[in-house]
Amino acid sequence: MNQAKVARIALLNVPTILGITIGLSTAAIAGEPTKSVQSITDQNTQQPSLIAQMLLNLEISVPDAALETEEALNPSAIPDTPIPSLGLDAMENQGMGQLTNVSQLRDVSPGDWAYEALRSLVERYGCIAGYPDGTFRGNRAMTRYEFAAGLNACLQQIERLIGNVPDNGDDLPTLRRLIEEFEAELATLGARVDNLEGRVAFLEDHQFSTTTKLSGEVILGLADAFGDEVGDDVNTVFHDRVRLNFLTSFTGKDMLQTRLQAGNPTPLLARGGVTYDDGSGGSQEGRFTYDGPAGNDVVIDILRYRFPLGDKATVQIVANNGLHHYYSDTVNPYLEGFAGGSNAISRFAERNPIYRIGPFGAGAAIALKPSDNLRVDLGYISNTASNPGEDNGLFNGNYSGIAQIVYGSRFKIGLTYVHAYDDGGDDARRFLLGGTGTAFANLNPAQLATITNLSAETNLSADILSTPVVSNSYGLEASLRFSPKFLVNGWVGKTDARLIGLGDADIWNFALGLVFPDLGKEGNLGAIVAGAEPTLRGLDVPGGTKDFNRDFAYHIEGFYKYQVSDNISITPSIIWLTAPNQNSDNSDAVIGTVRTTFTF
Repeated sequence: MNQAKVARIALLNVPTILGITIGLSTAAIAGEPTKSVQSITDQNTQQPSLIAQMLLNLEISVPDAALETEEALNPSAIPDTPIPSLGLDAMENQGMGQLTNVSQLRDVSPGDWAYEALRSLVERYGCIAGYPDGTFRGNRAMTRYEFAAGLNACLQQIERLIGNVPDNGDDLPTLRRLIEEFEAELATLGARVDNLEGRVAFLEDHQFSTTTKLSGEVILGLADAFGDEVGDDVNTVFHDRVRLNFLTSFTGKDMLQTRLQAGNPTPLLARGGVTYDDGSGGSQEGRFTYDGPAGNDVVIDILRYRFPLGDKATVQIVANNGLHHYYSDTVNPYLEGFAGGSNAISRFAERNPIYRIGPFGAGAAIALKPSDNLRVDLGYISNTASNPGEDNGLFNGNYSGIAQIVYGSRFKIGLTYVHAYDDGGDDARRFLLGGTGTAFANLNPAQLATITNLSAETNLSADILSTPVVSNSYGLEASLRFSPKFLVNGWVGKTDARLIGLGDADIWNFALGLVFPDLGKEGNLGAIVAGAEPTLRGLDVPGGTKDFNRDFAYHIEGFYKYQVSDNISITPSIIWLTAPNQNSDNSDAVIGTVRTTFTF
């Protein structure tokens, strides 16, 4: 075999030889015995040849899992978090410049564990590029595009070096021996690649859609409530809720979400018409994140479209069932679950209730991120957007708007303002604090009548029932991550509500949460949340009292999510309500539940 032919064989086998190097690095990590390239070169020459040196220096460590491409193609269960962009980071990395010396990388020092490898690739082979700002960003995950670009640069350099091999025959025996020595490994890798290609082809032929991913969540909940009054009125219940998310991207950076939902959960303390010692009925306290419309009827729960606007902004258009927490940072990591089945148990523990003030409806929002540590959210929603009638429509009916600024990363703090209007008509959602809080705090007309001197002569009860409500709510939220396995979240919320033509109401809520991610094992989550659900603290209406000093409606919750597998979790929890409906004379209520969540 002449030298030119062997050189061509070597060049054709460069990707395969690189594959061998990858396999050797992986096997070494796994503790498996490997064949030594160095031992082979030592049999031919005391000093490794040029190509042998390249093989010895060009070591790439890739886990076996990286070859299992079907895992990357398989749609995973996607939670209701703000949907991440499907764009590639490589689009942001234009302008990377070729280096001639490793010292040009200002974030790489001789003490770094990969320094020698970088120095060799930069100074000997010239196939590593840096960012325009002179950094390498070695701890940053790279995209497939970036890997392909770097590999191509190294292969081109190897091709040039092979073309310049001196005609002395020293390197060719080594290359022949390498190919012969690793013949079995080459055959195994070839078979494995053929198998993967077949599996990828099967997935492509049977995929759900080229533009849409399907994810789902099924929640099964066993629950009961206990207390001197509650026990006779509420029985043990078994709830279910199913969600299917269709996530569609047209450009790789946008996302259209269509969510179908069906379920049968109902609020426990309203289920049996609970009557406390003071004669008041069930309230919004202790409601689960997954309760809502019953009957297991399938509905379009969410329809929204999100797309980037430049590099610093994201726009979201909501066509159905929009709420502010869908697009705003609620500064409540791990507890915020967007009414899903993997985080907090109760609606109150998920977030400051003021994020859900206002009607479910249609609208738009924009998130601005001028820097990594600063975010601004602006949003507007109307629940009469599709009604062309008088005092309805997108801008003339019930609405709610939010303005928020959040600063920080490990320590985050947010300031939130929500303005809302409810016309009190038949189509109104009525003033509600996100399905949380007491009947008084939610301005329930029947409850307000019990604490005022209303009479049939004044017809004030009917007036309250139909009176429009304008509210201004203010929130302060914070989260401090002490370690990857412990953080503290908290918030304070205040709502000033005006019953137009009648008077004013003053409503407060607050909470503190201790969160323990990966408690016991990776994927588990433990938490304790304590605070006061929305509580009416002042009421100034005719026949009412300005200083309404009824008790705070305290809420104490503890839960532990045990991750059985990647797709199944079981979460037992206890919710303890003191002074239900703002009256300490009412016996405490305790709600126990076991939530099982399946995701796919």
